[in-house]
Amino acid sequence: MINEIIEGYLPQLTAIRHDIHQHPELGFEEFRTSDLVADYLNSWGYEVHRGLAGTGVVGTLRVGDGVKRLGLRADMDALPIEENNGKPWSSSVANRMHACGHDGHTTMLLGAARYLAQTRNFNGTLHLIFQPAEEMLNGGARMVEQGLFERFPCDAIFAMHNMPGMPLGEFFFQHGPFMASMDQFNVRVQGRGGHGAIPQLTVDPVLVASHITVALQSIVSRNIDPLEAAVITVGSIKAGEAANVIPDSAEMKLSVRSLDRQARATLLARIPALIETQAASFGAHAVVEHVNGTPVLVNDEAMTRFAHRVAEQQFGDDRAHYGARPLMGSEDFAFMLDAHPQGCYLIVGNGDGEGSCMVHNPGYDFNDGCLAAGSQYWGALAEAYLK
Repeated sequence: MINEIIEGYLPQLTAIRHDIHQHPELGFEEFRTSDLVADYLNSWGYEVHRGLAGTGVVGTLRVGDGVKRLGLRADMDALPIEENNGKPWSSSVANRMHACGHDGHTTMLLGAARYLAQTRNFNGTLHLIFQPAEEMLNGGARMVEQGLFERFPCDAIFAMHNMPGMPLGEFFFQHGPFMASMDQFNVRVQGRGGHGAIPQLTVDPVLVASHITVALQSIVSRNIDPLEAAVITVGSIKAGEAANVIPDSAEMKLSVRSLDRQARATLLARIPALIETQAASFGAHAVVEHVNGTPVLVNDEAMTRFAHRVAEQQFGDDRAHYGARPLMGSEDFAFMLDAHPQGCYLIVGNGDGEGSCMVHNPGYDFNDGCLAAGSQYWGALAEAYLK
């Protein structure tokens, strides 16, 4: 029955997704999106709570006398990218687009919200969590810090992300570490500038930054267990303007990822130490700033197996896959799982995508073919958990 009911919602869900996509908002600025979400939840009979992390929305629906409490989370924010896919519903805002599918995630949870409010085929308390600022701004951490689970207690929590390149409408699960930690560093290498023709009177920060870039890879190859995954990426080095001038300083930006908590601790300790000593060996000085960080996302085994069984029962064995490979991308839901370990983060296939575009690409667009499957899955999971 769930399939037929949600299939009937598809015109509305598609319109909602396109509307959100056309009006993208960055983290902590999702004012229009949170208004839209709150209005729909109100119209379907949810208690609507606003203000967590500024633009966060939580919709609560209680049915019967069941004591179990379930939390389902979707993210709402867009990215500072200029869209380039030519769709009629492309972004109407310069340098803003839904390049990660959060418009689809929000819409799938709204589809389930409408279904569950209409059918009320469960017994317990449902909390639908619409989170702002997933992209590098730690909106999930802020919701937790501001009392998410104290105000809206949950016995289990779940979240879902689309993935281009995986078969459309198929679901992927794995317990344990599933998404990597991500830490960002900004580095200022202070040298001594001068004329390019007399380098002996300078301390060249470009040379120092280059040696730091190479040396950082020794941490992965020599300080991290070879059986553990770690990635150090120097994504930006900026210094100077002229070919014949050695600049005073160089700016570096790093991102660091790991799937193991101890490996992450090693990385966080070794990176500043290596950068500072490497710079000192050239007579330069380095200032290292840890800008932000997201922990390793760890799925609870019992909840992950439960989530997988729901997908098997709803869609069949051929669309529910256990043992998915962990991903080196990071995910803000890790903060919620750190605070509340009884939960699972899962993947839904988004098909090949536009031109096989991965997320965070100007040509990406969420596949509307996921809307029914994602909404059906959330509805089935809520009914199964809150029997």
